[in-house]
Amino acid sequence: MKEQKNHIDQLYGLIHTDVEGIDDLLELALNIRWSWNHASDKLWQQLDPELWKLTQNPWVILQTVSRDRLEGHLNDPEFRAKIKSLLNENEKALSAPNWFQQNYAKTQLKCVAYFSMEYMLSEALPIYAGGLGNVAGDQLKSASDLGVPVVAVGLLYAKGYFRQEIDKFGSQNALFPHNDPGQLPVTPLRLPNGEWLRIKVSLPGHPLWLRTWQVQVGRSKLYLLDSNDAANLPLHRGITDELYGGGPDHRIKQEIVLGIGGYKLLKALNIQPEVCHMNEGHAAFLVLERASDFMKMNGTSFERALAVTRAGNLFTTHTAVAAGFDHFSPMLMEQFLGQYAKNELGIDFNDLMALGRADSNNHWESFNMAYLAIRGSGAVNGVSRLHGEVSRNLFRNLFKRWPIQEIPVGHVTNGVHMPSWDSEYADKVWTAACGKDRWRGELDDHSAHISKLSDGKLWEFRNQSRNRLVDFIRERFERQAIVSGLPSEVVEIADQVLDPDTLTLGFARRFVPYKRPDLLLYDPERLVRILTNSEHPLQLVLAGKAPPFDEAGKGLIQKWAQFIQQHNLYRHVLFLSDYDMLLTENLVQGVDVWLNTPRRPWEASGTSGMKVLVNGGLNLSELDGWWAEAFTPEVGWALGDGQEHGDDPALDAAEAIALYEILEQQIVPEFYSRNKKGIPEQWVGRMRKSMATLTPRFSTNRTVREYTEQFYLPAAEKYKRRAAKKGAAGKRILDTQNELMKRWDTIKFGKVQIESERHKHHVRAPIWLNGIDPKHIQVELFAEGVNGKTPERNTMKFDWMGEEGQHNFYAQVITDRPIDHYTVRIAPNYEGVSVPLENNLILWQH
Repeated sequence: MKEQKNHIDQLYGLIHTDVEGIDDLLELALNIRWSWNHASDKLWQQLDPELWKLTQNPWVILQTVSRDRLEGHLNDPEFRAKIKSLLNENEKALSAPNWFQQNYAKTQLKCVAYFSMEYMLSEALPIYAGGLGNVAGDQLKSASDLGVPVVAVGLLYAKGYFRQEIDKFGSQNALFPHNDPGQLPVTPLRLPNGEWLRIKVSLPGHPLWLRTWQVQVGRSKLYLLDSNDAANLPLHRGITDELYGGGPDHRIKQEIVLGIGGYKLLKALNIQPEVCHMNEGHAAFLVLERASDFMKMNGTSFERALAVTRAGNLFTTHTAVAAGFDHFSPMLMEQFLGQYAKNELGIDFNDLMALGRADSNNHWESFNMAYLAIRGSGAVNGVSRLHGEVSRNLFRNLFKRWPIQEIPVGHVTNGVHMPSWDSEYADKVWTAACGKDRWRGELDDHSAHISKLSDGKLWEFRNQSRNRLVDFIRERFERQAIVSGLPSEVVEIADQVLDPDTLTLGFARRFVPYKRPDLLLYDPERLVRILTNSEHPLQLVLAGKAPPFDEAGKGLIQKWAQFIQQHNLYRHVLFLSDYDMLLTENLVQGVDVWLNTPRRPWEASGTSGMKVLVNGGLNLSELDGWWAEAFTPEVGWALGDGQEHGDDPALDAAEAIALYEILEQQIVPEFYSRNKKGIPEQWVGRMRKSMATLTPRFSTNRTVREYTEQFYLPAAEKYKRRAAKKGAAGKRILDTQNELMKRWDTIKFGKVQIESERHKHHVRAPIWLNGIDPKHIQVELFAEGVNGKTPERNTMKFDWMGEEGQHNFYAQVITDRPIDHYTVRIAPNYEGVSVPLENNLILWQH
């Protein structure tokens, strides 16, 4: 800690560093475990209540507070005792053996390197835009809780994602305030001699120098890179200015920094991950740099190095439409990576381009980052069960002649880090039922414990949560109304908007057309009647940003603003500007129902609705993303029929009407139907069921454990096996692959013979392999799955060698299905290669 403090002093010139006890506060402030373990909140509040309320940033408070105030508190025995208690608690949490250490300490997995363009960890570190960052941040926190050995890599943005201001006309304005690194909970990475660690990356015409930073996230570390180094060209210093800013040339430079620069940073720190996890394709250039590093260390070719290292790479896709993947033109790729291919990888530029093309012979085709990630990984997954299906369709052109069910994309459904999103009231309820360490291990008994909570306790908790939300909204809206220049009569009622006893719906997300945020506005007059019903009213809180250049999305925000103004509905409907993590926390903790209306199947997963679960909120959502696998009638409400209908306006109209009917006939009556004690029994029963069954299931505790057991552990083992003896397995893999490629089209089938006895069938297939070693292939009797089931794959065994050189394969099948449902096929099978991900050859019996 002393060394870290000296580094901080050197960079920021902090005052008060000689105050006794400051070291302990620095240690607390610079581990953002405080963002989900709120035990230290009152300390920061005592030091500066107003600044804490506005920033939720202990690091800013320590830089701002006066010496007198700081010394006064540090001289208070009770204050110092609280600090010591928190430090002891942190030490215990960060050093005690957790789930991973208890179960997998002796495995090959020692380090996972997680790469993401954004991380949502705290509003004090604004390097996120939305869902992708939410997933990355929450999974990193759970990795810390569970003891999974993860280090993360990202970018430190000078401006981050834009901040939103909505004017009095409902127009969105984008603002880009500067993120002063000195006021963020980050520290510079320094070498033992005190030199700031800087990473050098080649860009055309001039090297790019990257400054490096560290964020302590519980027991995990997040390493960040930024390009604002004095040695860089002015053009390059702004590469890491904005998250998702600029055009394709800006984006490719950011992704070079993340993938190539990020892996170089790990190398400089002597971190040698067995597994690299790409959170979306933005980081896919790490595939190249990891292989480049291996080839230089072991004296191999790039192709051989890729065959080895891809076994330790995992690609998680979050995109539900082909247009969502980053594409770069051949000209742009040659400008930025032409020399890299030649000098660092030792390959022809066209061979590099082939890694990112569906058709390697089409020299006009752009370079797709998702294709590079797939061709450089040992496993690929989507982020919900439905998204896995969608992704298999998106990538089927890379696996021609393979059945759609066998396209190699699995799924791990997203979850959220419950301790980050639960309210103070929720924490008390869950702690009483399931204990303080409920999200740090197995989740099996949570359902039983939470199910025992009484109706009275649950309803009191929900009322407290709604009351707190209304207080927060009133204060925030009053400030917003003044800044936006809304009429004085609106400002005057700002501290009276909404009602703490009224059923409250929340809708907050990116405002883009496919999410249909205007579905509720299909029949404005009907919506007004629902909202203003004198006996059973409804109130609605909205928030969200439209991408800066998306005029359609900005129009949807304006549509809501005009609706509220036209009908003077400020007491019933509010649109809160500048949707960020702090606003999200308050909304998900307080609303009764979370509304989600995407056009299926465009919502890859969705995580906002998961956050209300721990807080007793319920979901009303389209059967898309996570809700398609979570919904049952006992836990919430569903829109749609679970089918895809494109962007048919008639469907939108039908679902809007269905939405009104669900509100009018189910949700509103159920909320206001009370027993003699004033408790809505059916509503509370639904709350209990949702909390008990869905909260554990859609937590990142479950998600990270699934990634660890299903992907990280097998990937680490496979990578270590291939990397042994300077990658000898990689050479064998390449040799076999080349041999199969050369001879594959010369394989010939003979006439398949079938002998049947009722439901038992004996199948023999003569095959001329033309010199291919039968140990390198697998012959199967294949049948398509029926009624949504997985296909049937019956391995045929080599039986005997024919006089004409044919290999005869045999299988016995017992089935009720007609035998003509079955087809003989041949696929590669060698060296533990994942087929068809690593080799997509296949041959079918004609």
